[in-house]
Amino acid sequence: MNSTIIAKDLLAIQAVFFRPDEPFTWASGIKSPVYCDNRLTLTAPQVRLDVETGLANLVREYYPEAEVLMGTSTAGIAHAAITAHMLNLPMGYVRSGAKDHGRKNQIEGRLEPGQKVVVVEDLISTGGSVIEVVNVLREAGARVLGVVSIFTYGMQKGLDRLAEAGVENHSLTDFDVIARVAAEEGYIRPEDVERLLAFRADPSDESWIGEGKA
Repeated sequence: MNSTIIAKDLLAIQAVFFRPDEPFTWASGIKSPVYCDNRLTLTAPQVRLDVETGLANLVREYYPEAEVLMGTSTAGIAHAAITAHMLNLPMGYVRSGAKDHGRKNQIEGRLEPGQKVVVVEDLISTGGSVIEVVNVLREAGARVLGVVSIFTYGMQKGLDRLAEAGVENHSLTDFDVIARVAAEEGYIRPEDVERLLAFRADPSDESWIGEGKA
């Protein structure tokens, strides 16, 4: 699936929403010009089809030997289930922590040692959460081939952490593509693209804030 098509899809349903003049505040305290909620793709049938078809194609292209898909909790679970259905593969998911009751599982679904796994994630920013999932699967004996995701920010910290952990990721679209398409489609001003890319390059540097105001 073309990255521009996915970018247009996400913008059209406001799964990705830019507000460079009135930044959002992340839980970490970082000011961000973008809000992302890929859960909205699940309530838009055509966008959902584009996304899941795209994820299935990524698995086919990069990980044809995949034996099971594992979603991240909670946002990746539905995408992993739909994509696995398209590929006729088993699926499961990884909890953010082990249950405190029953069998106290952190991995839900059957996973055999040595199985070749692809992780399905909705969004990657600094990479921390998906790396934790990969580590849990590796500790359980899985052979993690890599990750497929809907959207990645492409932040250097995230790229460095993924590389250090030996985790390969393939996304349907990324921040740079969505920023360009947002300007072309009139969601933001063309001059805002440079500000958005400055944020992506270094989220801790807030010098881009207010640059677009007269």
